[in-house]
This record gives sequence, structure tokens and C-alpha cells, in this order.
Amino acid sequence: MRERQRLEESIAAISKLESELGDTVELIELAESETDESVLTEAGEMLQRLRREAEKRQIESLLSGEADANDAYLEVHAGAGGTESQDWAEMLLRMYTRWASEHGYKVEEIGYNAGEEAGIKSATLLIRGPNAYGWLKTESGVHRLVRISPFDSNARRHTSFASAWVYPVVDDTIEVEINESDVRVDTFRSSGAGGQHVNTTDSAVRLTHIPTGIVVACQNERSQHKNRATAWAMLRARLYEAELQRREEEAMAEAATKTDIGWGHQIRSYVLQPYQMVKDLRTGVETSNPTAVLDGDLDAFLEASLAQRIDRTSQREAAEAG
Repeated sequence: MRERQRLEESIAAISKLESELGDTVELIELAESETDESVLTEAGEMLQRLRREAEKRQIESLLSGEADANDAYLEVHAGAGGTESQDWAEMLLRMYTRWASEHGYKVEEIGYNAGEEAGIKSATLLIRGPNAYGWLKTESGVHRLVRISPFDSNARRHTSFASAWVYPVVDDTIEVEINESDVRVDTFRSSGAGGQHVNTTDSAVRLTHIPTGIVVACQNERSQHKNRATAWAMLRARLYEAELQRREEEAMAEAATKTDIGWGHQIRSYVLQPYQMVKDLRTGVETSNPTAVLDGDLDAFLEASLAQRIDRTSQREAAEAG
């Protein structure tokens, strides 16, 4: 049913593009016959919008990885630096939440570990919708912020780091075997700034997969049973994602992006002071409007990084075929 829905939505989107293109061409012909410059300008803008939409659909059509169509978990972790990095981590969390909402995805908070003074130490989101993992999978890595600190009374410029990590939700079509004796289960009391993030019982669950060191936690439900079930689903997803990455690294001879938060392997820099710029260090895509990016305008970065990954895959396959 999910595959059928995805195909129906893709066909409907292409049909809409064709219809709008036909209408725009007719509008241009009418404007030219009447020498109406304002209508020609409007039609030109419509063509540019349709071109961008067609390019996006082209990239989306190439999201054919094993788990690209699946929902996604997105974790955000603050780097070293205390309140500065914790505030930056919360800004990243908000950025991804806004991006997801703008694209019609449903966002559910799975875990939330608040900072002592401001921001978050870590948080986990479940993002539901078609191709959620496919679109977000290239966002895993370290994000660097440069700004005048709102927490520094001397108004000095600070550099902060936070990491994002994206992995697919594992559905019933994917089997992941886990030896329960390899997993340590801990329960604890959920914590946060108040309200929904606080519980009075040890209902939160943390799972540690000893062979790999992977740790997941869930605390969004008051029921320990529900949190435990969600944590196990997250662990299966993390182990599956680790296997996907291992395969890709072997095939592409590419280093892992996950490393110590803040010391190398940054994927994107966000500079608010002394100038304004966001630059992706992998693709070279940049913008002088960081406010829009932090409000969720990520499409240019996502499309460029996906296109780059798809291009590398095509080159590798061509080399293997040759």
C-alpha cells in the first residue's frame, strides 16, 4: 500500500507539472501576441518555479535505496561547550522540525534531554512521511555555528558545534536480528525543562548494544512498556543504518561522517557574525540568508548533497561495469 501510494503521488505530481507547463506556454503565447511585458515577466517566473520543481522531482525519483522511502529518526546532540553548544543544538532541532512541517511530514518527539541553563543536550525526533529518510540521510554529521554569544556579557564571538544523525525506521519488510544478551537495558526517570518532559516514575528506557556501543533511549511515554518497545525499534533501526553505512563505505571507500562533535568532518558552517553565510563544505552550496536556513529552508542543501551522492554512485557503477 505504501509503494502504491508513493507511485500514485509521483504520477500526480508529474501530471500537475505537465498541466502547469502547458498553461504557462499558452500564457506566454498570449502575452507575446498582445505584447504584454508584465504577463511575460510573470510567465518567466512561473517557468523558473516549474524548472526547480522538475529538478526536485528528478532527484526524488532517484531515491531508490533500500530504506529511502522509510520514515526517519533524527538525533541532535550538543558538542562540548556547555550552554553555547546546547543552545545551538536546540536551534538545529527547531530547523529540522520546521523543514519537516513545511514539507508535510509528521514530527514526533521521542527523546528530549534538556540543558542545565538553556537548549538541549540531546533530542530525538521521529519524522513520518514518504522518503523522509531518503531526503534527510545526507544530514548526518557535525554542524558548526559562529555568532556573537547571547550568553557572553562581553559580547564575544563564539564557535559552537552540534551533530545530527539520521537513520531509517525499520519496517516489517526488513529483518534485523539482535541477540538480547548483547543489550544492556537501563531504566531512568525522564527529565527536561518541565511539562511533557518530566515524569515521576522510572519509565524512560535506555538500551546499549554492547558489541557496537550504539545507545538509544526513549522517554516520551509515561508507560515504561511503550518506551521499551519504541527503544527496541530505534535500536533495530540504528543497527540497520550502521549496516547500510558499512556497505556504502566499502563500495565508495568513503570515511564515516560520524565522529567527535566539533573536531573535524563538519558538513556545514552557519556564520552569523562577522558576516552572514551558510555553506555546505561537501557541495560548496552557500547562501547569505542564514535566517531562512535556520527557519527550515534546507532544500538547496539537501538536493545538492543527494545529487552528489547519486552522481558518485553512478560513477562507481559505471567503473565496475567497465
